[in-house]
This record gives sequence, C-alpha cells and structure tokens, in this order.
Amino acid sequence: MPAQSRLSIAVVGPGAIGGTIAAWLSRSPRVGQVTLCARSPLDRLVVETPDGSVIESDPRVVTSPADITAPVDWVLVATKAYDVEAASAWFAGLVGPTTRIAVLQNGVEHVERFAPFVAPDRITPVVVDIPAERTGPGRILHRREGTVIVPAGQAGDDFVALFADSVIAASTTDDFPTVAWTKLALNCAGAVNALTGQPGGVVRAQGIADLMRAMVRECVAVGRAVGADLGDDLPDWVVERAMTSPPDSVNSLLGDRLAGRPMEWDARNGVIVRLGRDHGIETPVNALCATLLSATAWQP
Repeated sequence: MPAQSRLSIAVVGPGAIGGTIAAWLSRSPRVGQVTLCARSPLDRLVVETPDGSVIESDPRVVTSPADITAPVDWVLVATKAYDVEAASAWFAGLVGPTTRIAVLQNGVEHVERFAPFVAPDRITPVVVDIPAERTGPGRILHRREGTVIVPAGQAGDDFVALFADSVIAASTTDDFPTVAWTKLALNCAGAVNALTGQPGGVVRAQGIADLMRAMVRECVAVGRAVGADLGDDLPDWVVERAMTSPPDSVNSLLGDRLAGRPMEWDARNGVIVRLGRDHGIETPVNALCATLLSATAWQP
C-alpha cells in the first residue's frame, strides 16, 4: 500500500484493550501513524501475544489534547464507559471532516454516550472480547486472540479491514443490538464478582448461579423490548460460561474494585434498570446490584 494512502489512527485510552489494539495496528501495512492519547507518558508498547511472541512498538504518545497537531482518519475510544467526557476532550484536535470514531466500550449505549460530542453518524459502536491484562505502563499480556464486532455497512467494513493483519478476529453483523445485548448478559452477571470480592469460581457457591440467571433474565426481557433477539436459553448459557471459566479469573469490574478504581456498574447493570423503567419492565435484581455497587464509592 503506498505510504500516502496509509491511515492515521488515534487510540484514546491505551489500557489493556486500547494498548493491545494499538500494538497490532502498528504492524499493519494499512496503518501509518498510531497515536496514543494517554494520561501519562509511555516509553513504548510491549505486548506479549497469545503465541508467546512479543510486539514492541513506539507509537506517538500525547498526554494533552493541546499536543494534537492534525486530525486523523480513525479515533478508537477504548476508555471505560464512565470516562466519556474526558475521552471526548480529544475530539477537538483529532476529528476532522472525514474522521470516524469507533467506540470500544462495554454496554449497549456506545452511540448515545458520545452523541453530545460528535454527530452520531460518525460513530461506529464496537463489541469487544479481547482477553488482555495490563501488567504495567505500556506492558500488556494478550492472552487469547479475541474478537471485535461492528454493525454492517461501509464504516464497519473499513473498521474490519484495519485488523486484517492481526490475530484479532474482526467482523460485521446485520444485528448489532443482539450482539451487544448478548455481551451485556455476560457483563451484568459479572456484578456478583465485584459484590462478593471473589473471582470466577464464586459461581459455584450456593445460590450464586441462580442469582446470575435472575440478572440475565431481566437483561433478556429489557433487551427484547428494545429490539434484540435473545433466546430463553441465554441465562443458562451465561452460567455455563462462568462454570467453565478458570476459577481464579478476575473480570474487569472486580479488578477495578480491588484496585480502588471507579467501576462500570452503570454500563453493566444500571442501563438494564434505566431502559427497563422506560419500557415498564421490573428489574429488581439488577437494581439492587447497581445500588450496592454505586454505594462503594460513597464517602461519609
């Protein structure tokens, strides 16, 4: 690909997901400059890949929106779902007339979160499943290949093309709401780990599997109300996934609580309560989880 046609990419939020994606894109012949928009300086990215090899890259790192000198072709937002305002502060310099924004976050409100800051038709929502852990500043363990899924269309096709030279499986779907709500079913049930302070094996404790099923049943009811095609077997599927996962696995919600960081409880459980209320659907289990998780940040 001629150098002049290579794409410029900015990744806002170079944590485990953002850093992994930035490292792989830095190897793509389709991509020219990769810019990391970070809170703190990084000397380089070092990612241990699923096959044990290591990707080392030296992307441009900026720590202030004032350091942006020109717009890019793609802005990939990989911050936590509650960090929208801080992420959007980068748009003034990064977003030009043809820039597209991909939102790689949890939940089902990718477009709604950023619509106040950029035209919705510029936004590509992304469902991400990339098992990766940040082990230090700019250091990431990418455990398994993973997937990214986007809505079908020209923007989706162009986004998928970015990953042609990586091990991350990128694809489009004609039914993005169903994909997003299926992922939300997994995420909402993960609240039990943050509430109990226990890793994945807690699903085997008395009553926990039934609690998870109840949370997912509420998610299914609300998801169907907004147009997702969710089967009756989804609660059992979520529990089976939990049962077959490593018992010492730590999801991001639990990881954030253990580290004393803010948690994405609203994107995982609160959204089910809010949209359920809009559609007249009771969601008492998710409401209780959201209330308890929100209270962990309370100060007397």
